[in-house]
Amino acid sequence: MAGRPRCELCGSRPAPRLCPRCRLVRYCDASHQGADWNSIHEKICPLLIPPQPCFHSERARTHGKEQLLRRQKSIVEVAVSAAQRFLWEGKALEALPAALQALRFSARVFGWSSVQLVPVYLLLAEASTGTGNLRQASKYLSEAEWIVLQSPECPAAVQSRLHRGLGLFCIAQGNLDQALYHLSTDVYLATSAFGVDSIEVSGGYFHMANIFFRRNKVDVANSLYTEVTRLWHSWLLSSLQEHQGRLRRLRAHAEAAPWADDEEVAEDGMTEAQGEEARRVLQALLGVREKQQLPEETARVLHALAVLHYLDLDLEKAREVGMKAFDLAKELPQQESLETIGHLLELINANFSHTK
Repeated sequence: MAGRPRCELCGSRPAPRLCPRCRLVRYCDASHQGADWNSIHEKICPLLIPPQPCFHSERARTHGKEQLLRRQKSIVEVAVSAAQRFLWEGKALEALPAALQALRFSARVFGWSSVQLVPVYLLLAEASTGTGNLRQASKYLSEAEWIVLQSPECPAAVQSRLHRGLGLFCIAQGNLDQALYHLSTDVYLATSAFGVDSIEVSGGYFHMANIFFRRNKVDVANSLYTEVTRLWHSWLLSSLQEHQGRLRRLRAHAEAAPWADDEEVAEDGMTEAQGEEARRVLQALLGVREKQQLPEETARVLHALAVLHYLDLDLEKAREVGMKAFDLAKELPQQESLETIGHLLELINANFSHTK
């Protein structure tokens, strides 16, 4: 005999309230229904209604299964994106319902032992830590760790993310020695997966630097902060060059065939996650360097931020930050960066003139 339905959000209490739209999801009270609606249910409610089954032929049944699988994968993508965005905004409590939906549907699509669940468990752990529920965060991290241990072919990139999550959890616990162990392992795995000059390596360095800074080991912290700045500065300048190259190709295409329909150039650019991490890390680095009164490092961080704002099409902010970098670089004994910063300001001003 099936038990009474439980609340979609807490999973522990009886759920008399039924969503009036999809009529599939139940809640224990109005507060949990509202929390789930605001977090994720509004976005996925129509997707929860399964397609009508068709049993006329084997081909129709196969098509129905494929359609259901695509719908479930869409729910996972929407839920993960929503949970991550809430966490970026500092809204850990709002992220939890979306992350829970991502976990449920990831398990349906990939299975409970799949490494595809590891990033979702890490989202849940981060959200739980953000709400102060360290016990629940520990459980989610244990689930992620168990999957990795049971998966000999688990990619180094996934293992790197796990150790980053474990390191941040140890920081929240105040266990800084264990945090350094996990973060250094994160750096090692990220290096093996992406290379020593990859921005994926920078996160581990950055959090390690924060720990050394808290322990008043300023020399070690500064060397790590410098490496983080170098990685982001180099990557953003490379992204700027790629961006300018795309614009040149689009202009050349438009001049060669002005009568042709516009074609979208499918090329990789900065992802939303990369942009958000860059903003967080560079703003934190700027605060540290300004307090330390290190003009050369401050100018490099400002230059990187100006490029980031330019790539985000926030031209006003890009010009403001770029001018700060330029004025600071002019006062330095070595002024190799002046030309590069000046070139960025020229691009910004040219775009300003086109938009007016």
